[in-house]
Amino acid sequence: MPVIAVIGASNDRSKFGNKAVRAFRRQGYTVVAVNPGETTIEGEPAYASVLDYPDAIDEATFYVQPHVSLEVLDEIARKRIPAVWLNPGADDPRVVERARELGIRPIVACSILGVGERPWDY
Repeated sequence: MPVIAVIGASNDRSKFGNKAVRAFRRQGYTVVAVNPGETTIEGEPAYASVLDYPDAIDEATFYVQPHVSLEVLDEIARKRIPAVWLNPGADDPRVVERARELGIRPIVACSILGVGERPWDY
């Protein structure tokens, strides 16, 4: 089962960071919710950083502002996560460039749509 980190996961069901958690689970992913302000999201543990998750992570999806994405990318590189989805709002050209500099493959698209789900269904 693939493992995805949702950066900016949320307990607010109207936010895309929550919709992504539910959409990826529905598609069979193991979801690592990342939000330093939460302890649980959708009944599962939330982590302050991808570095706090003990196992490997296959990819990450960003639901945060570009300035936060820039900070988190270094942690993504340290965790050796090979690819990141940069959703609308997180897809600033500086973030795309920094991901490439770190050897991370940026996927500039909506990750929920990318896995065959529709965000408006959540």
